[in-house]
Amino acid sequence: MNDYKETLNLPKTSFPMRGNLAQREPEMLKHWREMDLYAQIRNKKAGKPTFILHDGPPYANGDIHIGHAVNKILKDIIIKSRGMSGFDAPYVPGWDCHGLPIELMVEKKVGKAGHKVDARAFRDACRSYAKQQVEKQSVDFQRLGVFGDWQRPYLTMDYKTEANIIRSLGRMIEAGHLVKGFKPVHWCTDCGSALAEAEVEYEDKTSPQIDVRFRVVDKTDLNKRFNSDDNKVAYVVIWTTTPWTLPANQAVTLHPEFDYVLVDIGEERLIIAEALLESAMQRYGISEYKITARVKGQSLEYLKLHHPFYDREVPVIVGSHVTTEAGTGAVHTAPAHGHDDFIIANQYKLPVENPVDGKGIFLSTTELVGGSHVNKANNEIIEIMRENGSLLLVDKLQHSYPHCWRHKTPIIFRATPQWFFSMDAKGLRENALREIKQVKWTPAWGMQRINGMVADRMDWCISRQRTWGVPISVFIHKETGELHPHTTSLIEDVAVRVEQGGIDAWFDLAPEELLGDAHTDYEKVGDTLDVWFDSGVTHASVLGADDRLRFPADLYLEGSDQHRGWFQSSLLTSVGMKGVAPYKGVLTHGFTVDAQGMKMSKSRGNVVSPQKVMKNLGADVLRLWVASVDYSGEMSVSDEILKRTADAYRRFRNTARYLLANLHDFDPATDCVEAGKLLDLDRWVLDQSVQLQQEIIGAYENYQFHNIYQKLHHFCGVTMSSFYLDIIKDRMYTTQATSLARRSGQTVMYHVAEAMVRWFAPILSFTAEEIWRHLPGERSDSVFFEEWYDGFPTMDVKSDGDQWQRVIVVRNAVSKQLERLRTAGDIGSSLDAEIDLYCNGTIKESLDWLDDELRFVLITSYARVYAETERPDEAVASDMDGLWLRVKPSQYSKCVRCWHHREDVGRHTEHTELCGRCVENVAGSGELRQYT
Repeated sequence: MNDYKETLNLPKTSFPMRGNLAQREPEMLKHWREMDLYAQIRNKKAGKPTFILHDGPPYANGDIHIGHAVNKILKDIIIKSRGMSGFDAPYVPGWDCHGLPIELMVEKKVGKAGHKVDARAFRDACRSYAKQQVEKQSVDFQRLGVFGDWQRPYLTMDYKTEANIIRSLGRMIEAGHLVKGFKPVHWCTDCGSALAEAEVEYEDKTSPQIDVRFRVVDKTDLNKRFNSDDNKVAYVVIWTTTPWTLPANQAVTLHPEFDYVLVDIGEERLIIAEALLESAMQRYGISEYKITARVKGQSLEYLKLHHPFYDREVPVIVGSHVTTEAGTGAVHTAPAHGHDDFIIANQYKLPVENPVDGKGIFLSTTELVGGSHVNKANNEIIEIMRENGSLLLVDKLQHSYPHCWRHKTPIIFRATPQWFFSMDAKGLRENALREIKQVKWTPAWGMQRINGMVADRMDWCISRQRTWGVPISVFIHKETGELHPHTTSLIEDVAVRVEQGGIDAWFDLAPEELLGDAHTDYEKVGDTLDVWFDSGVTHASVLGADDRLRFPADLYLEGSDQHRGWFQSSLLTSVGMKGVAPYKGVLTHGFTVDAQGMKMSKSRGNVVSPQKVMKNLGADVLRLWVASVDYSGEMSVSDEILKRTADAYRRFRNTARYLLANLHDFDPATDCVEAGKLLDLDRWVLDQSVQLQQEIIGAYENYQFHNIYQKLHHFCGVTMSSFYLDIIKDRMYTTQATSLARRSGQTVMYHVAEAMVRWFAPILSFTAEEIWRHLPGERSDSVFFEEWYDGFPTMDVKSDGDQWQRVIVVRNAVSKQLERLRTAGDIGSSLDAEIDLYCNGTIKESLDWLDDELRFVLITSYARVYAETERPDEAVASDMDGLWLRVKPSQYSKCVRCWHHREDVGRHTEHTELCGRCVENVAGSGELRQYT
């Protein structure tokens, strides 16, 4: 018995089956660092058209989480795919380094600024802490396989950047957008500071809801307005969920066009919006009541009312912001504690009195509740009104209420002197809305989302009462509060100093150094800038100031919450300074949730740590998961989901490994078969690959990464593994090593592998680089120096492309019947079977051209095609219309080399265990193949 193993072309490769990514990826990272890969990419791409993705700075505080990983991986996929498309696509990572969260962490270590430590030492500690956090996060981002200029990131606390932030403030001032005002702002009593809208999130809160009587001062005036002659005491009833704001009440607002009714309930009369009367009466438990008159709200303007517990008269005023969604249609108006209240109060020139300090405590001079926190004052005020009879009803209400996103505590609205960018004084809102339409938003609904937010937003409060932040570095007149007339040039003087010494240069600055003798009339502003301004102006402080980048950016990419955060602050400042949006396109991704769609939290135990995933499965599996999900909505992730992703990764890896293993003796410089001589199946799969590459490039350009995943999954798992590679395995193993049949298959494998490694590279970066090292032929040191594969041979597919699709359908139908025989134990493998196919004319035509090579497609020892009219009774109908099958175990001997059962096995006297085809391959000139 001869051993014919040595006559087979068995696959060989040092590319391992197991990825072992957790161990192999750090080695690859080390290699990339040693070769300074990022710098080499930049050198090789120099002079090409640029694509600028501007990094939205993550906050320099805490470990990165799965949301960070999603964000950075998406950016990296885009950067790398644009490089493959022939762009010079640098990536300059950045960090947001100022603000309250860092202050809070530093306070835990050194104490509050101005108490246990002086302000300068405190800022030094903040800078040091932020630097440590940046270094820590940078290591994790790089471990994800994210390419970037990690040695030169941009930091908002860099002296030059701090100076450019101040210059940006100067440009906004020069454009006329800065105003100072005493307005109600979102205020966190824990932060002790105003909050930006982006720092506010809405959570459920249980509040007291109260109905309060405001007694009418002059019954005669009231009766005249209602054309009534009743002498009973009358009240306007208000409804509120914030009793603590009543000390600041200055009016009651009605809608001018609503009908208000005078309702007799026995001993007294109530004034309520008619649309809410029935629900109010049910709430009060009053069943006996009578409407005695009705008027429009406008008719009650300037009617005098008694404050419910102060010796103060307040007017009825009218405003269109009043609704009939809940309450009584009469709105308690405290100008210091609400945006609408403040606006309407200005129209009526009402006083804006704020009795609450920055910690949420009533000033000691506040009557009845002085010294109480607003939360405690709620109950105190309710009791006061219960005792004096002004309280009509008290209950509890669960509702959505603004909370501080840092402390997760309810905020208050509190009027304080603050600096604002006016949305309308110089057309900032109008111009921003115009520019929104010029931007490509992905997904498209992003345009509507940010448009609505800009259209409805209040003026932007940019001042904060903090220590660690870029200062609002202006001088104001001590008496008038007006900005110094030379503010623009003074800001540049300050910026130059900050560029040398950081923000301490402002805080340490003596006014006389810049103002001379005039310093006695001016004072420095002590507030710092909202950190959303810091990051928002990076289009100027970074894009416009860094020779690695340019303005405007091609793309901003962040989570969907940034329509009210960074996307908006960037838009407003860019429009305010330059009149145009800072970006040509904006891409939004959703948030990560668990497999059940639940928000991730430590208490639920459903947090997926990217560090843990990389340690157990590898970064490429995490990257593949990011690419596989539709980022436009919530992104579900769990250990089980990642395990399934790891299975998909193995399919990709195994496909690549099979290609490499069959190219071990292939030199593309000498062994490539010219297009006209390729076998027909090889031409077809090459054509499929060319089409797929165009689809993949288009999907990368349109940021449709989950489509790329699906296409690659189908190509590797179905087109290649289940069909093409399954069929040509016989040819690759059994034909002569240098035969046309084998070299044709190798040629296709080589071209597919060259293209596939590039398709993989933006997503499976570590694996693609590993594949690149194992590919045959001369090549560069990294796949990331390359562009999309352009080496596909130009060719015509001899057979109709649809013809092979019809063959695939037949093959699937046959496979099902063969599986039934295998399950029944009649055959071991499909090569143990012979099959007769009885077909209608269309199917027969699709199979006849393959002749004897049909058996290689079906992977049976014999495959014979007959007309439908020749069908015997024992033929079985397949799952395909017009196709019947007769399958039986072969009665012929099995060739020990190719495992086919053939009639001619044993006929050759020297090779008695071989079929005639194998004899020809072992001892003759080799078999000929035309199609498969």
